[in-house]
Order: sequence, then structure tokens, then C-alpha cells
Amino acid sequence: MIPELPAYITHLGGPEYKGLIISLFTLMAGISRPFSGKLTDTVGRVPVMIFGSLVCVVCSFSYTLFTTVTSFLILRFLHGFSTGFKPTATSAYGSDAVHESRRAEALGVLMMGYIIGQSVGPIIGSWLVDHYGYNMMFYASSAFAMGSVVILYNIKETLPQPQKFTRKHLLIKRSEIFERSAIKPAIIYLLLSFASGCTLTLAPDLSESVGLHNKGLFFAVYTITSLFIRIVAGKSADKFGRIPVLIFSSCLLAVAMFILCEVHTEFMLLFGSAIFGLSWGLNGPTIAAWTVDLAAPEKRGRAVASMYISLEAGIGIGAIVCADIYDNVTANFIYAFAVPAILALVALILLLAWRKQKPKRIVVMDFVDDGEELV
Repeated sequence: MIPELPAYITHLGGPEYKGLIISLFTLMAGISRPFSGKLTDTVGRVPVMIFGSLVCVVCSFSYTLFTTVTSFLILRFLHGFSTGFKPTATSAYGSDAVHESRRAEALGVLMMGYIIGQSVGPIIGSWLVDHYGYNMMFYASSAFAMGSVVILYNIKETLPQPQKFTRKHLLIKRSEIFERSAIKPAIIYLLLSFASGCTLTLAPDLSESVGLHNKGLFFAVYTITSLFIRIVAGKSADKFGRIPVLIFSSCLLAVAMFILCEVHTEFMLLFGSAIFGLSWGLNGPTIAAWTVDLAAPEKRGRAVASMYISLEAGIGIGAIVCADIYDNVTANFIYAFAVPAILALVALILLLAWRKQKPKRIVVMDFVDDGEELV
């Protein structure tokens, strides 16, 4: 749906609210993350995934029933529950299923399903709108989400001892809002995901400005290249380390954003989309694996949730800021895309600094029966 939503809200009479399409969605996703993280670690991975998919079913269908700008924006806000719950539990589920030495590779393979859907979905969505109108696109989105629910009912839970859900699971302590072990991955995701919020919001209008009327093609190219690189991204992160791979991906992201600053032709647009996809394909599984590496097993869901909070924050802020800079003026694209390019360079500098840091030496003291000290 995403490529068509800016035009849809314009059709409803609210073109000035384009930035809220993504930001409201990610705001609710961020708010719900502490809850999804706790529930993932207590009630189980599968129930949380099912709930996230059911939200997609209901909200996608409801877009056809509520057709004012206000009701649309409320639905976008509520729809964020889906992203707040589903990816958190999915990443934890994928981490449970494999040995830690192949964690990034497994998460990369897991995310390939997401990428395939994201590459085909925008093309189908734009085609449905062109031939049958917006409602048919919303119906199709709801139907696909229902397919996810059906599949999830038939998979085995990986949490060793899932608890029965009670209201106490919705009581979040201050210490449970954000998992401290995820701070470094979260900072990097915050900086890099700014580009995603900017691109998701402005790419449809940028496509129109160069004469590319099927706005889904930008997203298709980006997701196809992201899918291609994910085949090797996980293995690279497992072999060379998380930070070296993220250094390379940050460079790619900065290049992609600078290309989109100066887009004048369809080729430049799709080339920038391809580079953006390569970068994002490297980022996802690598940051997820890095986050899980740093977390204790019993806090895996909360750590992943914290990582995604920073993702949502970056996407939401990026969408609002870049939409405000753009202000529906084509000449402002250069300034809007320059902001995430600079933030990607900031992430690069941080990663280079962290790479040089030596791990702290841990000394363990113990004693044998005769009193001899061992270190």
C-alpha cells in the first residue's frame, strides 16, 4: 500500500499530512514495542506474531470503511500495532532456531520472505489502484495478512516455557521499556533508518517528478537488490563481524541518498533505489544479529524490541522532517535527501570509533581446595 498512500491522502483532501502516513504508523509501533518484547519473552513468540498479523487484517480492511482524512490517520496510527508486534517476535523466533554462529545468516534468510513481499506488493498495489481503485488494494492487503495468520497457527512455539497471558504481562516497569544491552545497535539503527522514513514518504512524489508513473517500481528495485544482497549479507556478518559489515553498508547508504539528491532521470532514480536496497539488505540482519549477540537469552525479545524502537523512531522522525523540508516543492528534494545522507556518515564515524575499541578484559577469580588461587 505504501507507494499509493500519499496519493490516497491527497485524494481524501489532506496532501499536507503526507508525512504523518509513515510517522503515525511508526509512532504506534514504537509505543507498542516494550509490550511486544515482554510478551515475546513470557507468553511466547507465536501468539505475538499472530496478533501482529491480525492487526493487519483488520486495519487494511477498515481503510475501505473510514474515508475521511482524520479516520485514515487514526487507522494508520492503530495499524502500527502490526509492526510493533510481528517483527519483534519473528526475529526472536528466528534467533531461537539456529546456533549463534549462523545467527546473522538465519535472520537474513528469514527476512528474505519480507523482502519478496515488499518487492512484489508495491507493484501489485499500484496495478490494483490503476485498474480497480483503492478499495481493491486494501482488500488484497487484508487477504494477504490473513494468509499469514493461517500459516502462523501451524508453527511450533520456540519459547521453552510459555506462560498463560494475564493482565500483569501488560504492566511495564521502567527497566523493561528499553534493554540497555541494545544501546549501540539502537543508535546506529536510529541514524540509518532516517533514510528509510525519508524515502518511504518522498519516493512516490520523486518518481512522479521524473515521469515514472508506476510508483511501485522504485520500491520493487530497492527490495529486489535488498533481497539479492541478503543472500550473502548474513554469512558476511557471521564471518567478518557485525561492525565491519555495517561500516560498508553505511557508506552505501550515504551514496544512495546523495544520488537521490540529484535525481533527474528514471535511470538515476532506479539506480539510487538499487544502492539503497543493497545498503538496507546489509543493515537488517546484521543489526538484528548484533542486538541478539549482546543480549542475555532471557531478554532476547526485549532487546529486539528496543532495537525496533530506534528503527521506528528513525523512520517516523525522518518521514516528518523530510516531508516538511520537501513541502511539495520539487526543488527541495536535494535538501530533504541530504539530511539522511549526513546522518549515515555520522553512523559511519561512530562505527569506525567502536571498531577501534578493545573489548574489556574479564578476570575471573576462583579457588581450589588447597587454597591455591586460580585466575
